[in-house]
Amino acid sequence: MKVVICDVGPRDGLQNESVVLEPAVRAELVNRLAATGLERIEVASFVNPERVPQMAGAEEVVAAIERHQSVAYAGLVLNEKGAERFAETPLDRLHFTLAATETFNQRNANASIDESLATLARIETDRPVSVSISVSFGCPFEGAVDPEAVLAIAEKAVAAGAEEVVFADTIGVAVPRQVRPLIGEAVRRFAAIGGHFHNTRNTGFANAYAAVQAGASVLDASIGGLGGCPFAPKATGNIATEDLVYLLEGEGVETGVDLDALIGVSQWLEGVLGRTLPGQVYRAGTFAPVAG
Repeated sequence: MKVVICDVGPRDGLQNESVVLEPAVRAELVNRLAATGLERIEVASFVNPERVPQMAGAEEVVAAIERHQSVAYAGLVLNEKGAERFAETPLDRLHFTLAATETFNQRNANASIDESLATLARIETDRPVSVSISVSFGCPFEGAVDPEAVLAIAEKAVAAGAEEVVFADTIGVAVPRQVRPLIGEAVRRFAAIGGHFHNTRNTGFANAYAAVQAGASVLDASIGGLGGCPFAPKATGNIATEDLVYLLEGEGVETGVDLDALIGVSQWLEGVLGRTLPGQVYRAGTFAPVAG
């Protein structure tokens, strides 16, 4: 079994940091991640820098990347203006996000769900499109989220051009009993399915493994466990990429990632940010009988 890991650290990981890194430093993070064997990296988001100043200079980040042929570099967009900016770059994949609830979508994208789906349908690109559905397992404003409503949004996203759908636990409330049936049904109905989990309540890794068992072929993770959404109260970091690799490789799931190299990136990033990161494996080290 093989799973593609998309490191979203340069985007989701850094967007919630109080320290705003210069584009050159963010590009260096991308380059270091690319050298670890990761197949996909989300390098930036094309959003209003007044709303998310950590993502200012996305084009500068892209221009400074030293491209690896084996890596697919992705950019996140929320609207047509972002898609236009993305189109002017050589990035390989377009990531589009919308939410499973109206309130969260208005807070994050300033649009209704139907308006976001209409925007997606109008985007013309020759590059693969992956759609992430935020708060698929629970919303900080509306509470419980109906899985059938999430699947209906996914179906509309596929009809609007999505080649891949990623279900996101944006505020880290999910447990495996929610993840398995939603991912399993999505795999049955659609093509490529992924998961995006936050470890806010220490269930992120259990959810990620449950998603793999249910048939997910892509998992998002963030170097060092960085992350969080500026528009979601109390939303803390994503699952740490190096911790996820340790788990998956130990369970016999191929990732193609050099775990020691990944740990080195977290150690470097700790120095850049000047604080200990949430990830655990980069501090504890690997254990050869299991992984690495």
